[in-house]
Amino acid sequence: MAPLSHSPLSSLAGKRLLLGVSAGIAAYKSALIVRLLKQAGCEVRVVMTEGAQAFITPLTLQALSGEPVRTSLLDPEAEAGMGHIELARWADAIVIAPATADLIARLVHGMADDLLTTLCLASEAPRLIAPAMNQAMWRHPATQRNVKQLATDGWQLIGPAAGDQACGDVGPGRMSEPDEILEAVSRHFAPPITPSASAPHVVITAGPTREALDPVRYLSNHSSGKMGYALAAEAAAQGARVTLISGPVNLPTPQGVERLNVETAVQMHTAALELAPQAALFIGCAAVADYRAANAAEHKLKKTDDQDTLTLTLVKNPDIIADVAALPDGQRPFVVGFAAETQDIERYAQDKLARKGLDMIVANDVSQQGLGFGSDDNAALLLWRTPTHNEQLVAPPQPKTQLAALIIQHALKQLSLISSGA
Repeated sequence: MAPLSHSPLSSLAGKRLLLGVSAGIAAYKSALIVRLLKQAGCEVRVVMTEGAQAFITPLTLQALSGEPVRTSLLDPEAEAGMGHIELARWADAIVIAPATADLIARLVHGMADDLLTTLCLASEAPRLIAPAMNQAMWRHPATQRNVKQLATDGWQLIGPAAGDQACGDVGPGRMSEPDEILEAVSRHFAPPITPSASAPHVVITAGPTREALDPVRYLSNHSSGKMGYALAAEAAAQGARVTLISGPVNLPTPQGVERLNVETAVQMHTAALELAPQAALFIGCAAVADYRAANAAEHKLKKTDDQDTLTLTLVKNPDIIADVAALPDGQRPFVVGFAAETQDIERYAQDKLARKGLDMIVANDVSQQGLGFGSDDNAALLLWRTPTHNEQLVAPPQPKTQLAALIIQHALKQLSLISSGA
């Protein structure tokens, strides 16, 4: 199997990066971000909000960037030549780290009440943003609405991560680490990777399935597809040839990924069994409905005044991951399954690993607030089989993009060991 690689940091050489710093405790990490960007060959100019200067001084960032730090929209010397417009045109990309809830809200509403927000409105450059705030602020519906709108407006979100916070809370909202931000920026500029002829073919299922009850109603679940899409994006970034079998989700197709849309479990089952025999790695990440209506109604089911209950006859859907794992030698890929549980995570995962004949399983506790279905973060227990015993790895709460990288790297490592006979 050909070795895979990440997008090289050389993609940043000579790029002009505008780093925005807003008023969060994570602003102290901005100094390291500047240093890493400079080491990667970037020209870096820093713009700070007024509040950011309470956490880190402009002098520190000026010394690291080698450029004057801009802090005011109404700087007479800079604005004599329309400095903010020139700065907006200068940037190849704008990166804001940290981005507070306040700044995110102002960006969403198109405000231009300081230099940083004005630059964001005046620039046509790509924009990346690393949120940083208390876990309750991050989870607040207003912040979640704003973040979704930012994504719709073309911003690329980096993180946030989950864990211990400066206020003493634990949860999502921590700014991603500087090296993770550097990696996200470098990937943005890296040219698309064209899989080589010897690159492994990875097939991934993602999202929910919908099982029709009548022409307007269906059985489904809360899966957003984010985890499966993150896996597909990571596998493509590592040079694999990726086919994504997707249930109905509202997500863009990752770069370099071939996407096959399906609705029902039966359709997903058919597509999986057609593609799996040609794949080196199969990852069943979709939240497939366990049951479907025995007979979907041809017309809309009507409610009547004398009807207080409705009885539905359901039949089992095919077990996609088990059927792929049961393919004969020569057609069977390395099979990774997922288990969404609410209790006894390890016991149920071990059982599923053995019962369905999987090579590896990723189990996560969907009962944890802020993790799993619909969330940007997840935590997992990875279990895999060796010729003599089962092994495991605990992945703490983290953005799904980071967890996806861990899963893909580990699955490809195990696949490589099998291919080499180790």
